[in-house]
Amino acid sequence: MGVDQLPRVGVLLREWRLRRKLSQLELALRADTSSRHLSCVETGRSRPSRKMVLRLAHHLDVPLRERNSLLIAAGYAPVYRERPLEGEEMQAVRSAVDMLLEGHEPYPAVVVDRLWNVVRANRAMSVMLDVAPAELSAPTPNVMRLALHPKGLPAHAVGYGEVRAYLLGGLAQQALTTGDPALSALYDEVSAYEVPAHEAPAPPQERGPREAVVPMRFRTPYGELAMFSTIATFGAPADVTLSELAIELFFPMDQHTERVLRERAGAPALPGGPGGRSRGVTE
Repeated sequence: MGVDQLPRVGVLLREWRLRRKLSQLELALRADTSSRHLSCVETGRSRPSRKMVLRLAHHLDVPLRERNSLLIAAGYAPVYRERPLEGEEMQAVRSAVDMLLEGHEPYPAVVVDRLWNVVRANRAMSVMLDVAPAELSAPTPNVMRLALHPKGLPAHAVGYGEVRAYLLGGLAQQALTTGDPALSALYDEVSAYEVPAHEAPAPPQERGPREAVVPMRFRTPYGELAMFSTIATFGAPADVTLSELAIELFFPMDQHTERVLRERAGAPALPGGPGGRSRGVTE
């Protein structure tokens, strides 16, 4: 059988194995099979069972959406459902997400899908979303476009070069590890955005020591604000939609930002400034 006649599932599995930089032997050992059988699967001489497809996908860390694609390519029905977040079956998930977003106030928090489109945001997120022009928020705000388009946050940013490098590096890695063509297209789009002249990246030798986190500093009507963020995801999801959601939580980096965020929300100040009592976040 010629290479051009290979069953699609074998081609896909081989692509995922190479993307994860694993040899056939390494993957076979992890999946408790033989390298010979794996070779037969990849070359189309053997059709993998449904259980084998799922086992290989698990050890290749294939996203749930693509696991369904592998099953379909092998002639099986998909096993992971994709339910809309606004659907009735996802009410418990929505409640948990809303509780987390509200509990993080007065600090900004946003929920994004796999393409970084904003799915949900708390009220404090307006301090960042409102600085961008309306055309960047229509029809749906996209975090990467807002953070990288010259009319978005870069127009108000301070020390933007390092933030841009960090965001583009993370997006490129995400596109590579997921193999998602839509993410690759998003990367091609935002990486081509012009960098504002006043925020051109400084030569490496002129940069100071890196901080523990990459800060985002931008000018607002409240003065210059400085924040950093962390990403939270759902553990062990069995739904495609849920597996692709991420919650980005922003935190103040200085007392001025802390004070501004709390005053905007009408919240009392925390003793000791940023990093004070953790329960104060949800008071």
